[in-house]
Amino acid sequence: QVQLVESGGGLAQPGGSLRLSCVPSRTIFSLPVMNWYRQVPGKEREWVAGITSGGTTTYADSVKGRFTISRDNAKNTVFLQMNNLKFEDTAVYSCNAFYYGSYWGRGTQVTVSS
Repeated sequence: QVQLVESGGGLAQPGGSLRLSCVPSRTIFSLPVMNWYRQVPGKEREWVAGITSGGTTTYADSVKGRFTISRDNAKNTVFLQMNNLKFEDTAVYSCNAFYYGSYWGRGTQVTVSS
C-alpha cells in the first residue's frame, strides 16, 4: 500500500500562485507514475498533471503553461506549482500514485477568489 499526504492548498487571488506538495509513504523512485487530479463538487474528477519515475511530465490543456509538476528526490516529494491561478482552478486537489494499484491522498482545497 501507499499513503499519500498532500499539503499547500489555501486561498489565492486570481493571477496568484500556490505550491502543492505530495509526500508518499514509499520512495518516489518505486512509483512509476504520480499524478495530480482535481475535483469540484458535482463534477467528475479531472486529471491535471503527471510525472513518471524518469521525470517525464504531462499536463492537461487547461493548465499547460501555468502549472508545473516536479519532484524532489531528496525530499521524496512531488510538487505542483500553480501560477496565474484562475477562478476555475478552484477545486480539491488530490495526489495519485500507481503501485500495483491506484492510491489517493485525502486532497487539499484550493480556492481562487478576489
